[in-house]
Amino acid sequence: MKDPALHTYGELGEYWSRQDLGKIWEETEQAEFDVDIQSERKYYPVELELSRRILETARKRGVSSETLVNLWLREKVDQDVCVDKSI
Repeated sequence: MKDPALHTYGELGEYWSRQDLGKIWEETEQAEFDVDIQSERKYYPVELELSRRILETARKRGVSSETLVNLWLREKVDQDVCVDKSI
């Protein structure tokens, strides 16, 4: 299979949106590669009772527990940064 002349991820996406891989499968070649997936999230253990309270508070506020925890942590870290700058 000849590589199409694509220069951006957008062009690549458009190209494959118009293609039927089933029709050109026999033209493809096997490829091997390594993938190093790095999560953009870090998970921390939370005490069970605290987790229950977070879930209840998030439900009352109409947000996910993940959103609530991230907002609270960001607020706390920002406060600490301000304190550090004033010292």
